[in-house]
Amino acid sequence: MAPLRGISLILVAFTILTFMSAFVKAASETVPTGQVVFFRAFLSLPIIAGWLWARGELRSGLYVGNLRSHVVRGVVGTVSMGLGFGSLAILPLAEAQAIRFATPVFLVVFAALILGERFRLIRLGAVAAGLAGVLVIVAPRFGTSDMSGLALLGAGMALTSAGLAALAQVIIKAMSGTERSEAIAFYFLATAAVGALFTLPFGWVWPTPYEALLLAGCGLFGAVGQMFLTASYQYADASALAPFSYISMIWATLIGFVWFGEVPDWPIYAGAALIIGSGIAIVLREHQLNRAETARRKLRAKGMM
Repeated sequence: MAPLRGISLILVAFTILTFMSAFVKAASETVPTGQVVFFRAFLSLPIIAGWLWARGELRSGLYVGNLRSHVVRGVVGTVSMGLGFGSLAILPLAEAQAIRFATPVFLVVFAALILGERFRLIRLGAVAAGLAGVLVIVAPRFGTSDMSGLALLGAGMALTSAGLAALAQVIIKAMSGTERSEAIAFYFLATAAVGALFTLPFGWVWPTPYEALLLAGCGLFGAVGQMFLTASYQYADASALAPFSYISMIWATLIGFVWFGEVPDWPIYAGAALIIGSGIAIVLREHQLNRAETARRKLRAKGMM
C-alpha cells in the first residue's frame, strides 16, 4: 500500500467535506433535513457519472461486483448522513464537528474487529492525541453553553452518526479490493437519494435562489469530497488514516468564525497543535514501517530470510 497517498487524499477529502457541512448547516436553517440529504445525494450522482463518462469508464466505473456490500454500505451511510445533517441543524458547526470526531475512536475498534487490522500503539496514541486536541478546542463551549434537551438530542445524533460513519468507512475498506471507489460513492448516494424521498410526506419546501445555491453546494462539494475519501482507503489502513480526519476541525473553526460568527479562542491553537502532532506521528511511523517492510521483501527476494 501507499499510505502517504492515502493520507493526502483523506486530507483533501475532509477539507472539502467540511465546506460541505457549512453549506448543510446554512441550508438547514430553513430547509428540512430530509430534503437537504436528498439534494446532497441526488445532485452528486450526475457529477460522478459525468466524470466517469468523460474518462470513457462509465460502465467499468459503475460495475458492481458485490451487490450486498453496496446495499449495506448505502443503508449505513444514509442513516449516518441523516443524523449528521440533523445535528448540524441543532448544534453550532464546531460543536457538531467535534462530536463527530468520535468516528476515529470507533474506527480503530471496527477496523480491528472486522478487518483484522493490528492495534498498533502509535495509532492508538495518535487517535487519542487528536481527540484530546478536539476536546481542548470545544471544552470552553460546553462549559458555557446551556445543554438543553434539544442540544442533547443534537449531541446524541452527532455521536450516533459518528459510530455509523466509522462502520461505513470500514465497509468501504473491505470493498476497496473488488469495487471501484466511484461505484462505492455512486451507489451510496443513490441509496441516500431514494431513502431521503421517504421524508417527503413530512414536508419539503420550494427553495429560494439562495437556498438552491446552498443545496447545489452540498451536492458539488459532497460528491468531490466523497470520491477523495473513498479513494483514500485503497492506499492505507483505515485506522492509519483515522487521525487525519481531524483536519476538518480546523476548517470548521475557521468557517464558523467567517460564516457563522463563532470567535476562535486560545484553545483553538492548543488543540490544533495536538491534532497536527498526531498526524505527523502517524506519517513518521508509517514511513518507518514501509521502509522496514521494503527491506524485508528485498531480503526475501535474495533468499536471505
